[in-house]
Amino acid sequence: MVSTSNHSPTLESWQQNLAPYNLGYRIKLVSQLLGRKFTERLEPFGLTPFHWLVLCCLWQEDGLPTSSIGDKLKQVGGTLTGVLDRMEERGLVRRERDTHDRRIWRIWLTDAGQELETILPPIAAAIRDEAMDGVSFADREVFSQILNRAIANLS
Repeated sequence: MVSTSNHSPTLESWQQNLAPYNLGYRIKLVSQLLGRKFTERLEPFGLTPFHWLVLCCLWQEDGLPTSSIGDKLKQVGGTLTGVLDRMEERGLVRRERDTHDRRIWRIWLTDAGQELETILPPIAAAIRDEAMDGVSFADREVFSQILNRAIANLS
C-alpha cells in the first residue's frame, strides 16, 4: 500500500522532482506563458512565435539555406517548410535556388520582412522585461548561462 502521508521521508526527498515543483514543469510553464503573451502581441501582424524565430535567423544572416534555418531552430523539414510557405504567401520571404547547388533553396527576406526588424524586437524585449521584472541584470545573465548549459547538456 502506498503511503499518502504528508510526512513521508521518500516523498519529501523527491518533492522538488514532482510537478508542479520540478524544474522541467516550471520551465514549460514559463514557456507557455511567454508563448501566449507573444502570440497575442504578434497576432495583429498575422505572425506566430515560429515566424518570429525564422525572421530572427534571417535578420542575423539573410539568404540562409532552409536546412541551416532548421538546424539553428532544431526543426524538422516538414514543419519548417509549412512555416516558410505561409511566410512566403504573406510576402515576408522569398525562396531562390542556390546558384552553386540547385538542390539547395535559400530563404531571403523581402522588404516587408526586413521592415519587421524595427517593429518586432521591441515587442519581444517588452515581454522579456515584463517576465524578468524584479530580476537583476546580473541574475538574468546567470539564468541565461544556466539555461544554455542545460540545453548543451541535453543536446
